[in-house]
Parts: sequence; C-alpha cells; structure tokens
Amino acid sequence: MELSPMRIAVHGASGFTGSLVAAELVRRDLTPVLVGRDPDRLRRIADQAAIPDAEIHVAHLDDTAALTAAFASTDAVINAAGPFTRWGEPVVRAAIAARRPYLDTTGEPAYLHKILTTYDEPAKQAGVTVIPAVTDDGVPGDLIASLTAARLGAPITEVVIADLRRPGAASRGTARSMAAIMVTEQIEYRDGSWQSVQEPESTLLEPGEAEPVPMSTLALPGVYTIPRHLETPRVRGVIRSEVGELFASLNSEVAESLPEVPDAAALDAARWFMLAEATGVDGRRARGWVTGFNAYASTAVIAVEAARRLVADGAPAGTLAPAQAFDAASFLDHLATTGVTWQVEELAAV
Repeated sequence: MELSPMRIAVHGASGFTGSLVAAELVRRDLTPVLVGRDPDRLRRIADQAAIPDAEIHVAHLDDTAALTAAFASTDAVINAAGPFTRWGEPVVRAAIAARRPYLDTTGEPAYLHKILTTYDEPAKQAGVTVIPAVTDDGVPGDLIASLTAARLGAPITEVVIADLRRPGAASRGTARSMAAIMVTEQIEYRDGSWQSVQEPESTLLEPGEAEPVPMSTLALPGVYTIPRHLETPRVRGVIRSEVGELFASLNSEVAESLPEVPDAAALDAARWFMLAEATGVDGRRARGWVTGFNAYASTAVIAVEAARRLVADGAPAGTLAPAQAFDAASFLDHLATTGVTWQVEELAAV
C-alpha cells in the first residue's frame, strides 16, 4: 500500500522564513499545511510554492481551539512566526494539545530556555517531542558540539560554541527578534546553572585564517542545549564582535525599515559558520565546525529534515536538544548533500 506524504503544519507560513519552509517541504515531496492569521497572504505563499489545492487554516494566537484543530490533522508542526518571545508559546501549547511533534525557528535564547524548561513535563505527558531553535545556528552548533566532545573520549571541562558568520543581509523578522531580545546581560552555563557574566572581548582563531578574530560573549542556543547532553561544568557562547555590535544596534525602528525579504544575491553570498571547541580534563582539545551559505535557506532545510526525522523515526517525549533527538553525524551528512560542510579535528593539548 502506498503511504501518504507526511503532512507538516507551517505556522507563520506567510512570513519570509515560513515561506521558505513551505517551499522546502514541496521540494522534499512532503505536504505543507499552511497556518496563520491572513488567508490572502497564505494563498499567495501557496501560489509561490506551487502547492496545488493547498490546505490553509486561519487561526489566531488567542484561538487555541482553532490552532489545535489545524495541527491535529498533520504529522508535525513547524513554527516560523516570530518574535517568539511575544508570539511563540500559544503555538507550543496548541501543538502539545494536538499531540503533534513541535519544532520552531527561534533564535531568541531566553525564549529557547523557557520552552526547554517550562514545557518538558507537559510534552512528556502528551507523549510528544518539542525542539526549539531548529535553525542554522541552533542545530548545527549543538550537533557539532556533541561530535567534538565525543572526539576526546574523556570528561570535558569546557565547551565554547562560536558563531563566526560575518555581517550580511537580514530579514525584517530577524531584526524584530533581535531587537526584542538584545540585553546588556549575557549568560553562560557554569557549574550546573545559567549565570550572568560580564567578560571582556576574547579572540578565537577561525579555521583557515592566520589572525585571531575578536569575539564577544553571547548566549547562543548551544549555551542552553549543550548541557542537556554533555556533562561539563562550563558552556559559553561567543560571536564575531562586529556582528554582535550590529545586533546590539537594532531597535524596533531600525527593524521596521528593513525589507521583509532580503536581497537574494546577498543571502546566497553570505556564509554562516558555527564552531565548537572542547577541552578535556587531560588538557587535550578538539575543534569542530559546520558551515554553509544562505542562513535562511539552510534553516528551511534543517527544519524540514528535523520534522521528517521526528515523524519517520520518532524521538523521546519532552523538550529536547537536537543531539538528544537526532544522530549528529547522520544529520550533518544530510546537510552536506545540500552544500554544507563539516569537520572535527583534535588540536594540540594545552
């Protein structure tokens, strides 16, 4: 008997990232079910993605019953509507109520941490998997950290997760999210809890470069996800300083001045680059990195592959980090078929 294609709900399908997710589902011969507030915008996305007889559900965030009903007819939910700090939780609750696996494309660290901690027990009781931050930084960063630590085969004293992307084009939605979350306080994981840190800039040597790169502390998704699957007393996140300064300059006025859809050529030329360094108790070090082009297109590929794997292979119920849900090397090898490269190597001991 021929199996029906997976039906994946895309909440926020009329936004830039959501439209890319819908198009990627079509490319993978999966069926997108478009969910959002504006039926006209959703129909335009269906036409752009060439989705014949697209199934569209109009559901507002304050209508939990409508959201739950829309999700109940699908196999999994991808939420691409941010800022998630403002609009994300009703979608998580509806997916759990519908007993459907949930993923989202948030890049908002405090929100990610809240979902991981607040919704673990409700998700377990419903028997569903919830994975936030299924993005170009959240998934590759977490998976490469897992593989980098495993390379040492010894207890780990510290993991550094670094975002080495250079300044590039950003969508209005990304700018809105960054404007909503930028704070002066930064967080790292230390000795069993997440703590505020005020540290000067550091440097990091990017693979293939001769000069160290100035880096600033930033609570990347890995700061919250890596301690869930690696036993280590410290996880800290850093970002290229010039990018951190750019993020810090964003406010709501600047965000609204940006185009909803960035220039395609600029997106295709912009490289994202996630790096992890792990140090063992014996002083041995390992480094791994994942890199690709067009962060938005990569996020769509990552989100769709994650949803497909959850439906096809399953994962434990509850809120999970990517490395708790997926085989790290297998997932990164899939991304390599789309132009992503990754590598893990051992470094000289300190």
